[in-house]
Amino acid sequence: MAAARGCPPAGCGDRALAELLLEFSRAQYRAKDGGGAAAAKVDRIERRCLELFGRDYRYSVISNAHGEVCAHYPRHIVLLERDAGAGRDPFESTVQVGKLQDLINRSKMARCRGRFVCPVILYKGKHICRSATLAGWGELYGRTGYNYIFSGGSDDAWADAEDISEEDSALRNADSQLFDKVRGHDIKLLRYLSVRYICDLMVENKKVKFGLNVTSSEKVDKAQRYADFTLLSIPYPGCEFFKDYKDRDYTAEGLIFNWKQDYVDAPLSIPVSLTQSLNIDWSEYQSWDLVQQTQNYLKLLISIINSDDDSGLLVHCISGWDRTPLFISLLRLSLWADGLIHASLEPSEILYLTVAYDWFLFGHMLVDRLSKGEEIFFFCFNFLKHITSEEFSAVKSQRRKSLPPGFTLEEICMLKQRDRGSTTSLSSDFSLGMESSPGAAGSFTYEAVELMPAGAQAQAAWRRSCASSPQAVLWSRAQQSEDRLPSTGVVEVKSSSSSSSTHSDNFLRIGSSPLEVPRSRLVSASDRESRLEEVRSSFLASYSRTIGLKAVPPSPSGAIGGLLEQFVRGVGLRGSSTL
Repeated sequence: MAAARGCPPAGCGDRALAELLLEFSRAQYRAKDGGGAAAAKVDRIERRCLELFGRDYRYSVISNAHGEVCAHYPRHIVLLERDAGAGRDPFESTVQVGKLQDLINRSKMARCRGRFVCPVILYKGKHICRSATLAGWGELYGRTGYNYIFSGGSDDAWADAEDISEEDSALRNADSQLFDKVRGHDIKLLRYLSVRYICDLMVENKKVKFGLNVTSSEKVDKAQRYADFTLLSIPYPGCEFFKDYKDRDYTAEGLIFNWKQDYVDAPLSIPVSLTQSLNIDWSEYQSWDLVQQTQNYLKLLISIINSDDDSGLLVHCISGWDRTPLFISLLRLSLWADGLIHASLEPSEILYLTVAYDWFLFGHMLVDRLSKGEEIFFFCFNFLKHITSEEFSAVKSQRRKSLPPGFTLEEICMLKQRDRGSTTSLSSDFSLGMESSPGAAGSFTYEAVELMPAGAQAQAAWRRSCASSPQAVLWSRAQQSEDRLPSTGVVEVKSSSSSSSTHSDNFLRIGSSPLEVPRSRLVSASDRESRLEEVRSSFLASYSRTIGLKAVPPSPSGAIGGLLEQFVRGVGLRGSSTL
């Protein structure tokens, strides 16, 4: 299913984002709330999200019109299935929406607030999912209206509720049987989505309230039901910590979480196999400030989804509506900036999509967070300035893994093509596309190469051709030599040139490699930076005009907060009453 193209009545660009932020800051979204003007606004927001998903993907929708599946998930839960471009997509999802919906209905009680494992990003055929943590026995045995018991609070501040009696020993003795059933369904859902990696952002092993374990987590499941999954404990401060961020004039540098608090009992735990490619000293995690901690966790997630296997990823915190959307949103924006997902969306469009879908429609409680000064939502988009460099690029790790033996990056060169239609392959057996630089002689840029490695003689012939001709070179080899590697790979080399953030060059497809990826687009390091900066600037401008920041107490000099000053100087806005 794909939505129709064209902007909905809500409008496009800055106006649509401003309307979204205003609605977000005024009322808490709940799928079960229907009727009235607010419902009409939510409907426009959801239709806009479907239209944006439909630009690049074929998708199906799981209906949640009245919150019957989950009260605070979107009314139209999107299952991305494949690229929307013509031709066969080698990374098409094998998930069928009917079977998925059945598994969801069976498994949703396994997780806190019924916030089941939900796929939200499709990357190279892998589902990146989000959820809440595992429900504890208190929620499972609690009153039928569990959503009432656990409504209205923050990740770490639960609503007042009656103490759930522990006197019924029969119920307690039945824990194992009940957990086998509900967590068994949860595991079936994870396996159906091909999820292998589970990243737990909780700073505690179990959430305890009123002396009761109100939630649990995979890492402390006594029966080790999740032992077949790769579990990562990557503790990250909850939303209440972001009040300190706001009180420090929205400055994350130098802001370090207090790991010695009594309730913090989940140490960082990552399999060594997942850290070897990252130049990070994980033993120092308790000394990292908020910037470094967020950067390193994002690098880890990108490294996981770029692994050679076909396994998906689950990210969750406690309720799954603060820390979880932070990292889901950063992943979506980072992969988009690399041209790897949502390739046709402009900066204003990807910004709208991630604010609306990843935050608003999945139940982030912005009204409550703003009232408490817990501005994790603002932090997410202001943080984009810290991930613009190539070290956060998913293309970078692909390039390192994909370089064929005997070639250097400078030798695998392809320059901006002025007429891609004129380039044709001489053979589908081996193809290499290279172009001359529009700049000075000897200046090369890397955009996209599809290469099947050849032997030493082929490489030598290619180098002679490269040295002798500044024009497009197409080299083919009909016979496969003994030292040639199997023709199974596609090398994707990222551009290092400076170009417009809105350029629309697609992959140059040469030959008939089965691994061609339609509609994908690789971008340069400078292009990645400009794209993310444009998203951040658009967010800051719209946020300042609609929600605004809570100014910290004035300094003796009477100067306004540093970030507010950035608005005035960098965004070019005049002060308003909302600030």
